Amino acid sequence: MGEPNPQLVELLSVAERILVFTGAGISTGSGIADYRGPQGHWKTHDPVYFQDFMTRHEARVEYWDQKLETWPGIRDALPNPAHLAIAELESANKVLLVATQNIDGLHEKAGTSRRRLVEVHGTNLKVECMSCHELSEPDAHFEAFGRTGEPPVCPTCNGWLKPATISFGQSLKDDDLSRAFDAARDADLVLALGSSLTVHPAASIPLLAVEGGTPYVIINRGVTSHDRLAGLTLRVEGDVVEELPPAVASAI
Repeated sequence: MGEPNPQLVELLSVAERILVFTGAGISTGSGIADYRGPQGHWKTHDPVYFQDFMTRHEARVEYWDQKLETWPGIRDALPNPAHLAIAELESANKVLLVATQNIDGLHEKAGTSRRRLVEVHGTNLKVECMSCHELSEPDAHFEAFGRTGEPPVCPTCNGWLKPATISFGQSLKDDDLSRAFDAARDADLVLALGSSLTVHPAASIPLLAVEGGTPYVIINRGVTSHDRLAGLTLRVEGDVVEELPPAVASAI
């Protein structure tokens, strides 16, 4: 870890209601590949659209095949110092909400509380029934699918089971978006970490805060679509795993 950015330390020190917005770049240090990056999942796989999943057996098999392939890496991944630094900010009563585009569950593993967390695109750490919406743990379902090749069904209502992520063509959850946008209005600092800020509507969350005059910090390796915003307070070029933890340690 290098020396902390002094402007970032100052902003973190005075903030009391931080909205943290995270993307794939915060989790690459935990071995989770960026789905859209050069080695990402969508370079080698075609996405299964939600409507196809719901209507075609072959699509459900393909979907579960893809999820089974990535499940061991998701299951065994551990939070890195950036995830832990965000949890430390919460422990210091500085975090209003963590809104993440990631589906790896690493914020929760790091200690971010569920009441302070919105997983905009869902999570791989749960399986959801598409009919009754009951949640269950993934391991038994992946074991059964790997053994039989048959997509699992809900034991309660016989509905289709699906890892609790948002698929292409599937609507985001209104309650999650409402919580995130409410936090954007109430925050006194926004941190966008490891995101290119190109995927909407998620990338609109920090924009709402900036429109209200809230200080806005971006830490990312590579360009983002918000780099030229008039309301941008601080832009740090670099790996969030290297840049954030020393600043948090100095601020709290």
